[in-house]
Amino acid sequence: MEKPKMMTFYRGGNVEKGNIMMYVFDLLSAFLMPMLVEWLSHTRFIKPETNNVVAGLIQTSLYSIRITLAYFVMLYVMSFDVWIFVLAVAGYTFGFLIFGSRVFNKHESELYQKPSDLPPLNC
Repeated sequence: MEKPKMMTFYRGGNVEKGNIMMYVFDLLSAFLMPMLVEWLSHTRFIKPETNNVVAGLIQTSLYSIRITLAYFVMLYVMSFDVWIFVLAVAGYTFGFLIFGSRVFNKHESELYQKPSDLPPLNC
């Protein structure tokens, strides 16, 4: 009979099994996926002159991609690996710094315009 898993954070899931490359891939994915979610959340893809039906289909597609990526990040965090958790939070933070904050804003007039085609990512 297999011993039940503890539901606490631990360090280095795949490293203990001897697969260091897979663990590095997991860590890299846990950092880059949240950045991609933030990029999708703060980028305008639809031009104002686009047909409403086409714009709606593009917006719906982008929304489904963003939600899918956010759920993958959640599944990564549910592995209870502390380094994956730290890198997921860092990815969201760094992604917001680059794509959502005023730090890298090009024009002052863009501050008052709609920042994205998608609604905010709420919990």
